[in-house]
Amino acid sequence: MGLTIGVDIGGTKIAAGVVDEDGNILSTHKVPTPGTPEAIVDAIASAVEGARAGHEIVGVGIGAAGYVNRQRSEVYFAPNIDWRNEPLKEKVEARVGLPVVVENDANAAAWGEYKFGAGKGHRNVICITLGTGLGGGIIIGNKLRRGHYGVAAEFGHIRMVPDGLLCGCGSQGCWEQYASGRALVRYAKQRANATPEAADILLGLGDGSPEGIEGKHISMAARQGDPVAVDSYRELARWAGAGLADLASLFDPSAFIVGGGLSDEGELVLDPIRKSYKRWLVGGNWRPVAEVIAAQLGNKAGLVGAADLAREPDPIM
Repeated sequence: MGLTIGVDIGGTKIAAGVVDEDGNILSTHKVPTPGTPEAIVDAIASAVEGARAGHEIVGVGIGAAGYVNRQRSEVYFAPNIDWRNEPLKEKVEARVGLPVVVENDANAAAWGEYKFGAGKGHRNVICITLGTGLGGGIIIGNKLRRGHYGVAAEFGHIRMVPDGLLCGCGSQGCWEQYASGRALVRYAKQRANATPEAADILLGLGDGSPEGIEGKHISMAARQGDPVAVDSYRELARWAGAGLADLASLFDPSAFIVGGGLSDEGELVLDPIRKSYKRWLVGGNWRPVAEVIAAQLGNKAGLVGAADLAREPDPIM
């Protein structure tokens, strides 16, 4: 099918990469992420042109954080960019002269992991991304399942707690309010404020106050055995594992792939997630239990997955 370009739209930079059929990135080009929707389209085109130099390209896949329509052409809604019913495919195609596919960024990352990373050898996997928020993707029967309107797998906005914490989506009690990087920092600040004597290491890594705690401090402190940092990870894992148990009741996958920035912590976060998952899995003592495994591609998953989906005329059902 030839070489394609994957585009990853980040908060500070837009990365485009030429990807071959084996998922190898041959070249990349990055540009700063501008502040206006129209300027972002221009920046995408600039990144594509920069990566494209010297390569014969057959298509472009764009990973966008937002709700993307079934036709993979329009962004219905993006939470961090002022895109509302944005015809992104049409606009980028007009600038780069190549066929373009638009995909939700978490779906693209899930596809990349399934095809070239931790999901190799599996037919049925559920991917979750634990980062600032919580995203995911569904691969069942070797197909990326996006739902009738294209907006399935918004796992972060499953309501876990009726009338719970207010979410940025406007609802309350969403899963990502309890299992995400933001949640982890909140847990650590609350615990450090309540029992500062148990957070000596953690507080020493910041400015000495609970308000100065950042995600990187929690990771460093947990690895040094700080009780508050370790307990904060356990709380996050309790919620993450409980959510996976619910997803197992819905999809019955052979594996859950955990990606996103928090997965970089390895067994520090994965081991307690597995324990929580098994604790809450209905019939867990009497049924096969899906693996819970770490993603392998890191921050390349979305770019590689978007590029590969550009080769698929319609991989989604």
